[in-house]
Amino acid sequence: MDIKKLREQIDKLDSQILDLLNKRAEIVLQVGKIKSQHNLEVYVPSREEEIYKRLEQANRGPFPSSAIKPVFREIMSASLSLEKPLRVAYLGPKATFTHLACMQKFGLSAEFVPVRSIEDVFLEVERNQVDYGVVPVENSREGIVSHTLDMFVDSDLHIWGEILVKISLCLLSKAKQLEGISKIYSHRQPIAQARGWLRENLFNAKIIEVGSTAEAAEEAAADPESAAIASELAARLYNLNILQDSIEDSANNYTRFLIISQALRPPTGKDKTSIVFSIKDRVGALYSMLQPFHKRNVNLTKIESRPSKKKIWEYIFYLDMQGHIEDSNIKAAIDELSERALYLKILGSYPVGELK
Repeated sequence: MDIKKLREQIDKLDSQILDLLNKRAEIVLQVGKIKSQHNLEVYVPSREEEIYKRLEQANRGPFPSSAIKPVFREIMSASLSLEKPLRVAYLGPKATFTHLACMQKFGLSAEFVPVRSIEDVFLEVERNQVDYGVVPVENSREGIVSHTLDMFVDSDLHIWGEILVKISLCLLSKAKQLEGISKIYSHRQPIAQARGWLRENLFNAKIIEVGSTAEAAEEAAADPESAAIASELAARLYNLNILQDSIEDSANNYTRFLIISQALRPPTGKDKTSIVFSIKDRVGALYSMLQPFHKRNVNLTKIESRPSKKKIWEYIFYLDMQGHIEDSNIKAAIDELSERALYLKILGSYPVGELK
């Protein structure tokens, strides 16, 4: 069989796939009407995960199982937009890694709303202007984004989920080669994450910190003797050449983002719980606060301290643990902690993010 006939078969199959997608969309619209009549949630992530899992288990190949979730995420994102487009606020502008995290989680058919600050993301969700917000909270090399943690103290929002994004940094420019690049723009974190590569390859270039990788791409687009450290998405949006990809010094460079919402999540079987609490300063105070978890074999995965900003030398602690707040051992441990703490808030229980 020659290539022309094989391509004709592919075209025929593509038409069949399109026809099936439209039939699927018609059923989705019927489901949407029922949800509207009974005032049910439009977006049900547990149903989404069930579909991914079932299809991955049923896949016979040669279509790769690793591609099933990305493909069907876009199908479901587009189908969901027929019922009610999801609105997601994020720390903008476009083409930042937070923007990439949003697309990774919600698909391209959601409506993404860039805002100027982490505080504005919280405000958009609190005012019901959007369904969810996405904010950075931690980088595997550069540590915690403290402002995100601070916002949870006074906000009534919950952590609804987390997204883990592998940070792959590109050097972008209007130029077509490294020679002649005299200035490099980027946010301080990507600069720190690519410092070794910059020292080896562009040690004479002036490094200029800006507010975001997208702003860096804008600067590079305006000056052919400059470059930006940013994402591949920024190269496409700002029409820049990728002079070099993967310039990060560590291949294991991930950023963790939190999805914030007014809603709480039911257990999924693979969850984590986050809390914030403060204690009275005394000898052994923190040890006594952690005892309830040790006693009940609760695995604590992270503890961070932040100044309370209300009283000098008083600290607030953020704690992550494996499991859901409805698990009996976690509930009992937190109940015991609340009796000893000056202040305690459960930030949420949510599915553990996938490390891709």
